[in-house]
Amino acid sequence: MTQTAIPYLFMRGGTSRGPYFNRADLPADLDTLARVLVAAVGSGHPLNIDGIGGGNAVTTKVAMLSRSKDAWADIDYFFAQVSVEDGLVDFKPTCGNILSGVAAAAIEMGLIPAQDGQTQAKIKAVNTGAEVVATVETPGRTVTYDGDVAIDGVPGTAAPVALNFMKVAGSSTGAFLPTGNLRDTFDGTEVTCMDVAMPMVIARADAFGLTGHETREGLDANRDFFARMEAIRQKAGAAMGMGDVSASVTPKFGLLATPRQGGTVAARYFMPWTAHPTMAVTGSQCLASCALTPGTVADGLLDRAAQGPATVTLEHPMGQMDVLVDFDLGPGGFQHKSAGLVRTCRKLAAGHVFVPASVWGGL
Repeated sequence: MTQTAIPYLFMRGGTSRGPYFNRADLPADLDTLARVLVAAVGSGHPLNIDGIGGGNAVTTKVAMLSRSKDAWADIDYFFAQVSVEDGLVDFKPTCGNILSGVAAAAIEMGLIPAQDGQTQAKIKAVNTGAEVVATVETPGRTVTYDGDVAIDGVPGTAAPVALNFMKVAGSSTGAFLPTGNLRDTFDGTEVTCMDVAMPMVIARADAFGLTGHETREGLDANRDFFARMEAIRQKAGAAMGMGDVSASVTPKFGLLATPRQGGTVAARYFMPWTAHPTMAVTGSQCLASCALTPGTVADGLLDRAAQGPATVTLEHPMGQMDVLVDFDLGPGGFQHKSAGLVRTCRKLAAGHVFVPASVWGGL
């Protein structure tokens, strides 16, 4: 045998897609696992021509699922971000878009039973410790993907997936404000360093001479901006207690600007070395929380709600995303409770992905 077959589902989750594996079908050792995922995705080529990746950071994501040993959760969701060209795998972050497909995939894999009508799954994001309740449509105890919900960045409509994120403030660094400040300055640029679902470094677009309404392609072509942003991101990461982040996709970087399309605020999200084509689910929670918190770099860009829950509509390159944030705003400052979004997912393929036996000979 020259190749090893690994069962998988291929799914779109939100505005991302990738393989969903049963964790039990993969090597336990992380170094070996990383080599398997690089081979499966085809990392190392801009088109991922020798794998199932799509040549973009939103199409080189991997979900690995297992029944949870946590007393609260039903499913453990282990995420990996595989680089497009560099042959690297980052196990530090999580992904909310790929999370949109976790409950459906867990049912399809037989990891949890479907209920009649709707099925609620309690999901533990093991990379960050976040707790998420996902609700999917399961009429007749079968996952349905057809529906009338549209999300910007995905053609057509599909069945809704309701996500409610719990205990996500400080989930990666241990603090809502990892530096202890509402604002910090790096290389002469003011930023807010915040950790809600995803640790982020957030700045105003005008601090870089940008409007915040540029296209993804326009931003990606602006390499002077990326060079300046990356220098700030690395210094901020160290100040957030994350060490040397030069080879890590976290913290992510975000920009805020005045809205133009009736939203609450305009936002751009970076992965971090390319611009996100739409908006990340985890990043949306951090950006929305930053927008709602007095004293951050968002001051003056929006009219803030005085108390939660509040809906923050983020304008992104392909439309808008609504984030429902529940919070308290009192003498102790902004206290994040939870965030809710509605996404969609769809099963695209099922079967086996093959990796060379020289990479891994199987279980």
